[in-house]
Amino acid sequence: MGALQTTPLSQDTLLERLHQARQQSDDLFSIVKPEFLYERPISERHRIVFYIGHLEAFDWNLLRERVLQAETSNPDFDRLFAFGIDPVDGGLPSDQPKDWPRIEAVRDYVSCIRKTIDDNLSGHFSENANTLLNVAIEHRLMHAETLAYMLHQLPYDQKQQLHSKPLLVVDSVTPSMSEIPSGTATLGLSRDDAQFGWDNEYEINRVEVPAFAIDKYMVTNEQYLEFINSGGYQNKKLWKDEDWQWISANQIQHPVFWVQASDGWKYRTMFEEISLPFDWPVYVSHAEASAYAGWAGKSLPTEAQWHRAAYGTPAGEERIYSWGDGEPDSQKGNFDFYRWNPTRIGAFPQGQSAFGVSDMLGNGWEWTSTLFQPFPGFEAFPFYRGYSADFFDGKHYVIKGGSARTAASMLRRSFRNWFQPHYQYVYAGFRCVSERGE
Repeated sequence: MGALQTTPLSQDTLLERLHQARQQSDDLFSIVKPEFLYERPISERHRIVFYIGHLEAFDWNLLRERVLQAETSNPDFDRLFAFGIDPVDGGLPSDQPKDWPRIEAVRDYVSCIRKTIDDNLSGHFSENANTLLNVAIEHRLMHAETLAYMLHQLPYDQKQQLHSKPLLVVDSVTPSMSEIPSGTATLGLSRDDAQFGWDNEYEINRVEVPAFAIDKYMVTNEQYLEFINSGGYQNKKLWKDEDWQWISANQIQHPVFWVQASDGWKYRTMFEEISLPFDWPVYVSHAEASAYAGWAGKSLPTEAQWHRAAYGTPAGEERIYSWGDGEPDSQKGNFDFYRWNPTRIGAFPQGQSAFGVSDMLGNGWEWTSTLFQPFPGFEAFPFYRGYSADFFDGKHYVIKGGSARTAASMLRRSFRNWFQPHYQYVYAGFRCVSERGE
């Protein structure tokens, strides 16, 4: 097994990462035209203005008493932007733009919090402060990705039009399966490691995984179109009862990023609508991925199977990343905010795993069949008890890998993401597995 980080990051490095993360979130908010900052692009989420205040409120509420020992100057905003305005009777949010502070007041709050943190943090650094600062940084970077999902759904005329990176010119590939021999998958982190991890990443545990076969590439839009054309959304036998009720009640007939037009299928990218790119990975909910896998006579991988295919080697050792121990860079995958959109499958041969499986880090999170549950030895963060524990409810599934909008730090092997099975807006696709020899 490759060596993990053995020494904590320095104070200067963490402060630099915090400033870089702030710039990342600031750049994202700048996409929205000012007059539309009170919009709500996804009905289940807060209005955009909430998140502008939330990122600073989170940092402040996390660090103020535990590290800075500072007094608050705006307790109402600290509370409002920590939790938002609760929906009535547990339904969808119903607050109106007039219920929120003016954007000038929100931006003043953000500036004040940043200055206070920056002026006071350097004199209060410790092992505990190191952990809390990592939490603040990664919380912001997570929101930089989830906000991208949300702004993706904002009408084009409400966004500044940015130029996307040129499409990569690469050879087309043919879908196939890779054989993965039986072996060990190491999940999680050891508390003896200096590398930062969230509470659900502990404690390290090893799983023996029988031999299986896995798709070399993520399932593409073209493959998923075959499922649609075969009547997949009309075949109740392919769906769990709760999933069938969901697509029926909401009249779901295709992925949320697809648009049905008179001249064929279109694809909604962040800044424009284009013809459906057949060789991009399809982004769907867990329910849709599971239905496709059943239709194909396969299944979604377990978390352990996904790990084995991504990090295992024929010799039995395990890699730090799918490609080896080298740090992530733009030659190894589509991640770390370099692009807004997916690339065609197989575009990064330098990033493939030891078993020849492609794009396991970047280009889209990947659904697993594993419910999000604690590892043996789990202990909730005392300063953020609900981060993971609130979602150990048997209703959320683990997703692994990362998307084009996933920060490099969260490509670490132990990182676990999760969503409920009917949430369509994540940049998440999938690949299928079968028993070896099938």
